[in-house]
Formats: sequence, C-alpha cells, structure tokens
Amino acid sequence: MAVGLHGGGKTTTCAKLALNLKKNNKKALLVAGDIYRPAAIDQLEILGKENDIAVYSERGNPNVPSIARNAVEYAKKESIDVVIIDTAGRLQIDEQMVAELVRVKQAVNPKEILLIADAALGQEAVSVADHFHKTLALTGVILTKLDGDARGGAALSIRKVTGCPIKFVGCREKISDLDVFYPERMASRILGMGDIVSLVEKAALEIDKADSEKLQEKLRTKSFDLDEFSPAAQTDEENGRA
Repeated sequence: MAVGLHGGGKTTTCAKLALNLKKNNKKALLVAGDIYRPAAIDQLEILGKENDIAVYSERGNPNVPSIARNAVEYAKKESIDVVIIDTAGRLQIDEQMVAELVRVKQAVNPKEILLIADAALGQEAVSVADHFHKTLALTGVILTKLDGDARGGAALSIRKVTGCPIKFVGCREKISDLDVFYPERMASRILGMGDIVSLVEKAALEIDKADSEKLQEKLRTKSFDLDEFSPAAQTDEENGRA
C-alpha cells in the first residue's frame, strides 16, 4: 500500500515498483485506488499497458476499501505474487484522507505500507512522516525526485521520526529508474560529495562496451576531441563513412 501527499510521485513510483518486481520474476498487480485525482486511473492503466503489468480498476466505484479488497481476491485467483495499491493524496494531510487510508488498511491488511516522499520536502517531511506513521504504522519509505537539486536531507528526518527503513529511491522520470537505497551514497550526497558509485553503475548500463573501448583508444592515441561529446556529430561521422 503506497501512501503520501499529492504530487509526491505515488502513481509513477507504484509502476516503478511493479516493474522492479517483474524484473525479479514476480507477478505484480497495480490497483487504481486514487479515484479522486483526474486521470489518475488512466495514468496507471497507461503505465501498466506500456510495461506489460496488470492493472485493476473499478471505474464508478466510490468505495476504495472495497476496490482494494476485490483486487486482492482477483490477485489470488490469478496467482499474482504482489498487489500494489496506489492511494489518493492531498496537498496536505486531512482527516478524511487519513480515515480512508485506515479503512483500506483494515480491508486488506497489507504486509507493507510505504510512504512515498518527495526528497524536496525538507523538514516538512518530519510532520508528514510522523502523521502517517502514527496513523498507519509505516513499514518503509521510498524517496522520490532525487534527480532535482534536493540533497536528500529528508531521508535523515524521516528515518529518525519513523524508525522505518528507506527501501528505494526514485531518480529520473523513466519507469525503470528505481534504485535500491544505499545509506553511504545518500550520506555522500547530503555532504555535497556526489554519488560516484551510482554514476559509474549508470554509465555501465548506458555506455556500450565497444564504444567505451573505442574512446579509450582515442584517449591513448591522443585523437580524442570535442566531437566525442556530441552524439549528433558521431552519427554524422558514421553516416559519412557509410
């Protein structure tokens, strides 16, 4: 069950989490539990279709706990491993939202209740995390939007207030951009030292081995120039050779 404020990236993060599970050979079901935000159900269904992930929705049903309960029963019949419930957020915490989340929890008894928190929340994260934790007993946190200029100090505040582990961090908009949380890397980021390890890992995924060896050779023979920084220039060069 994913909870959090409006605008924190819950819906996208739910899809990212489902894709992460899929890569680890787990079948996931996304549940459209946000029936209030315009196009929230559409967004989840599009993300599911694009990434071959099942989505459960009941358009027109105003009872979110009922939707969640029906989704779990559907998952059992279809032998789906994990159910991920996207819930509605608000611009700020209000009693109506919290009461609905409590009813959803009572309806399905989720094994995980994850707070989806915007890394740019800063110290406001303390009151947000504290309120959700006292009401729902959070089991973990996913920190989002770490591709911005926020250093992630909210991670320390949330961990201190809730005692819950930060399980994943969301960086960048692509649906595959969900990374396991490493405390030492976050510490380096907060201290302004950067996250070199993550940068190297990202480069290893993005850079073709043959291209890398070619660049190494150009560096060794001192033939490396500014054109190497321009993908368009490289493409023109290849087309010219062709």
